[in-house]
Amino acid sequence: MFLEQLPTIMEQSSSPMIAAPFDESFTMECEAKGNPEPEFRWTKNGQEFDPYQDSRLRTEDGSGTFTIPNNGNLSDFQGSYRCYASNKLGTAITEEIEFIVPNVPKFPKEKINPIEVEEGQSVILECNPPKGIPPLQIYWMTIDLQHIEQDERVSMGLNGNLYFSNALQKDSRRDYCCFASFPRIRTIVQKTAMSVVVKSSAFHSYTHSYTANAILERKPRLLTPSGVKTYTHLVKGEDLLLECIAEGFPTPNIEWVKVGDKLPDRALLENHGKLLTIPEVQDTDDGKYMCKAKNPHGETTHYFHVTVEGKEPPRWEFEPESQLSMIGTDVLIKCAVTGNPKPTVSWKVNGLSLNGAPITSHHQRVFDDKIVLRSATSSDSAVYQCEASNRHGTILANANIMIMSEPVIVTEDSQQYSAIEGKGVVLNCKVFSSPPSTISWSREDSADPVKGERFSVHENGSLEIHKIERDDVGEYSCIAKNTEGSSAITANLDIKDPTRIIDPPQDQRILIGTTAQFSCQARFDSSFSRDFDVFWLKDGIVIALNETEDSGYLVEDGVLQIINVSFRDQGRYSCVARTPVDQDIASAQLIVLGDCLLCCFPDVPDAPEDLMLSEDYGRSAKLKWIPGDDHNSTTSEFIIEFEDSQREPGNWREVLRIPGNHASASLKLHGHVEYRFRVKAVNAIGKSRPSEPTESYKTPATAPDKNPENIKIEGHLPHEMDINWEPLTPIEHNGPGLEYKVSYRQQGVEDNWHEHVVKRHSFVVKNTPTFVPYEIKIHARNHQGWAPEPKVIMGYSGEDFPSAAPDDVAVDVMNNTAVKVSWTRVHKDKLRGHLGGYRVIPQKNMALRFHEDKHTLTFPGDRGHALIPGLRPFSEYSLIVMAFNSRGNGPGSHAVNFRTPEGVPDRPSAFRAVDIQKHSVSLSWARPIEAHGLLVGFLLQYQMINDTEEVGPLLTINISNPESSKWLLQDLEPVSKYKLYMRACTRVGCGPAASEECTTSTEARELPVFVGIVGQRGQECGWMLNSCHEGHCFTTRSKGNWKISEPVNASKTFHVIEGLEPGTEYTVRLMAKNWVDNSMKVTQRLLSTGLASIHGGISNQSWFIGLMCAVALLTLTLLIACFVNRNKGGKYSVKEKEDLHPDVESQGMNDDTFCEYSDNDEKPLKGSLHSHSGDIKPADSGDSLVDYGDEEGQFNEDGSFIGEYAGRKERASVEIKGTGQTAA
Repeated sequence: MFLEQLPTIMEQSSSPMIAAPFDESFTMECEAKGNPEPEFRWTKNGQEFDPYQDSRLRTEDGSGTFTIPNNGNLSDFQGSYRCYASNKLGTAITEEIEFIVPNVPKFPKEKINPIEVEEGQSVILECNPPKGIPPLQIYWMTIDLQHIEQDERVSMGLNGNLYFSNALQKDSRRDYCCFASFPRIRTIVQKTAMSVVVKSSAFHSYTHSYTANAILERKPRLLTPSGVKTYTHLVKGEDLLLECIAEGFPTPNIEWVKVGDKLPDRALLENHGKLLTIPEVQDTDDGKYMCKAKNPHGETTHYFHVTVEGKEPPRWEFEPESQLSMIGTDVLIKCAVTGNPKPTVSWKVNGLSLNGAPITSHHQRVFDDKIVLRSATSSDSAVYQCEASNRHGTILANANIMIMSEPVIVTEDSQQYSAIEGKGVVLNCKVFSSPPSTISWSREDSADPVKGERFSVHENGSLEIHKIERDDVGEYSCIAKNTEGSSAITANLDIKDPTRIIDPPQDQRILIGTTAQFSCQARFDSSFSRDFDVFWLKDGIVIALNETEDSGYLVEDGVLQIINVSFRDQGRYSCVARTPVDQDIASAQLIVLGDCLLCCFPDVPDAPEDLMLSEDYGRSAKLKWIPGDDHNSTTSEFIIEFEDSQREPGNWREVLRIPGNHASASLKLHGHVEYRFRVKAVNAIGKSRPSEPTESYKTPATAPDKNPENIKIEGHLPHEMDINWEPLTPIEHNGPGLEYKVSYRQQGVEDNWHEHVVKRHSFVVKNTPTFVPYEIKIHARNHQGWAPEPKVIMGYSGEDFPSAAPDDVAVDVMNNTAVKVSWTRVHKDKLRGHLGGYRVIPQKNMALRFHEDKHTLTFPGDRGHALIPGLRPFSEYSLIVMAFNSRGNGPGSHAVNFRTPEGVPDRPSAFRAVDIQKHSVSLSWARPIEAHGLLVGFLLQYQMINDTEEVGPLLTINISNPESSKWLLQDLEPVSKYKLYMRACTRVGCGPAASEECTTSTEARELPVFVGIVGQRGQECGWMLNSCHEGHCFTTRSKGNWKISEPVNASKTFHVIEGLEPGTEYTVRLMAKNWVDNSMKVTQRLLSTGLASIHGGISNQSWFIGLMCAVALLTLTLLIACFVNRNKGGKYSVKEKEDLHPDVESQGMNDDTFCEYSDNDEKPLKGSLHSHSGDIKPADSGDSLVDYGDEEGQFNEDGSFIGEYAGRKERASVEIKGTGQTAA
């Protein structure tokens, strides 16, 4: 019979569950236990939801857990879920689990006009980040992902905006980019770049040098916040953030005060003094704060009225507990919570609101924070839920209330027991009941309980039968009864034949190199034919058998064969015959002989004979024996062993060794022990077999001879002292009723001992002072009296955490990866325990890392300095030191900030040869992952390594531009193999090299050639492209605007242009750009699309021919009219107008789209390439085609060129190509 149990929730998912787009699936966990096994169901947004019926979900049998795969339809599953686990006894529920599917945040596509200001004026660049899953982190960077430098004049506000208190000409740039990072969904989005143009002050033109008068000086004005005062409300425990950013010239300074009080010690000034932070605000932080911005021309102020509210989410003060109660008792289910505002408490029974649940008991009394069940009955058994909520959160707890009635027997029914005649057996019957039960056992053939000295019923319900007889076989019944009913189980006892070795192995003396054989035949109960096992031991260690001669051992038909014996095989071999209920063992000695005669070779001695106890004096006796034959090797000693026949029958232990020339020994014995003795003889060959044991001899009970040893004093809690000791062994008790007296007193404070008598071997002293010395002694006694007076030992009460931090922490920078830290040791009175040592925690300060680089170094012992290795060069660190004891760490010291010196950088990443020509190789690389300093350039080395023994000289090129990421290596030999090395360099030196190998080609490859145009409505343009080029097809109608195709992969040789209209003339241009050296090639063709055909051959219809003639006549008339009009008015033709003036819709490059994403806002655009054309202005992008020919151009939002081309419809290709060996 199994104990019925109410359902209990074991595992559930935490809330909220954020569905990150990069995760493959999301598991909604709900696991419960109970008996019978619970069944599961779910609700979603309060409505029934069956995950087993939705084929898109993955479920498991017997489990409430289901998995939502990330297959693109996650929004269908957004909502609030709750799991119910039910069986016939009741229902347990989980808290509501909120499944949130966040939208990928994006900045809107927008065109931002350049901001033009005069030098000295203030500027605000707005970020306006999109909404997303917090936390949100904002960074201002350039297109090259370099941080915008911030200081007292330029800083970012809490809202993400970038503020310039006064603009300088160096602030002019076109690539101010705001990046919004959402680390929880691993997404970074970028806003359209903004352009700032700072014009020189009007006063500047009248002076030859820049002075402060050139900028309009003025008193400060707050850019944020607006107005004169702000009201701020916080919840207790939140961080207070107050910000003031001002404009003016000279740049204003910001001061902070708390009106009528001083700023708290934990207040921090950040962002160059513009941000006041008070972490974890308390009630005392309530009040009025003021920020003041001032410069030599005046000042301005702003007041913050801060209110700290004691808002708290619900928290358990007393969580409802599961209870097992007797029938008829009063049951109190208490649910006490705290929170602000006060939480609302609601009750459920088996998942249903108590108001809507069926009333199973007229004696239920429901109060706000408790339920009382008067005179509970079994029908009150259920799962009770208490749910508390306020506007800050919700908590829920399940309490299993089980009202017991009739007894429940936990032990399985009809269990089978086996026993050996003459041994003992225990039949189990574990009972669980309330009210308590009486337990009785009976035989199947009798209703009366079993009786007799061989039968014992223990308190746990088990029946023990001593010295089993054949007549004890059969069925037994265990009956448990109380006032509510009874339960019973049966147990079957079977008597088995004992296992006996009938053909034991015999001692052998075998010549070396021959085969030894030991036989072992056993008799056992036939019912164990499948469970019977025989194995062998050598000198007490199991012999591993693999059934091959390689192991040296073979077993066949119960015979152990030892192949090719050597002296290492000599020893004692034991055969063990085992069944599930008993075993028998027999042993034999193997002696390996050399080439001498068997009769002359020494052997182990024979066992001693005729053992006899004499001179019995209570706890002392004299043992005598007759030595056996020593077999040509003198007996060196005798080993006396004893057996405690009452407590450990069959377990022989050594008690004494005496010289081999003695044949008797005086023995000191323990009290209240039933002894048997035996003796072994030892010579140079080995030990003899044991002698036959003596008759049993029982010593009288006496007081203990000794007190406990190995006393340990520990303090796991500050106000407790744990005393543990090694208990006396049963044989050391010397009599019944052993117990221990624990005595203790505070050293030097108390004169009298505190004493407690216990039977266990541990004691806990409560309410002690923290870490003070105590004197302790443990005194043993039994019914016969006390042991000798114990020794007094000293120990300490429980430790607490150290209360003080090390002072005077100083850092001495040794090199760029190690520092030496020193401190003043914590005074011993502040340690509050045994000093374990000191811990040093260096923490790296990183701007863009979401997890700080922090690790702990432990230095044991009392010391005042330590060497901290493994730091990163050129990094800002903060460091704290703390003491620790066995209780834990003490408080940390004040943080010490330091910076490691500059080091050499890591190797450049992604170094590769991207375009290999006959005499040149184009190289590309990326910055090192860790620069360890400020990069000053790169070192390029190369040498020829053709497949010969000699290599060419190592040539070196210094690349002084640290922003370089490409290089065109020229003047190489054709069809030659080169080894290339690239190192990044700082001011300290150059780091390890990234290497690459390449072989120059046989012929140079040219730029693409435009082949032609084919097709009709869907036209195709074809070309031949180098792999380092990217091609586009451009189309435009006559007099229309240019349109751009998607970028075309260099491996393609044609592109289909769709959506053309029949009977229309188009100009098609192909533009290909080599991204290595920025050279470009543009080719142009003119095409006309044919007229669309009409079903049935419309060109053959007479009405169609007439219509075309009429159109031709009308066109001729209009042409003549235009010609006459031109001659009269002196106008010029459309064609000439287009040649003289490019299309007004063709604009220059739009600066504010310079660093937008290409179709994806989540990945920043890489830095654009630099042009080497001398015609391109330095202020323009290297990718611009504004200065190409006579046309103007611009970049659209994905970064591709969409400039318009004017001029002739047919023109030759134009190339713009850099010269010389320069950075690509």
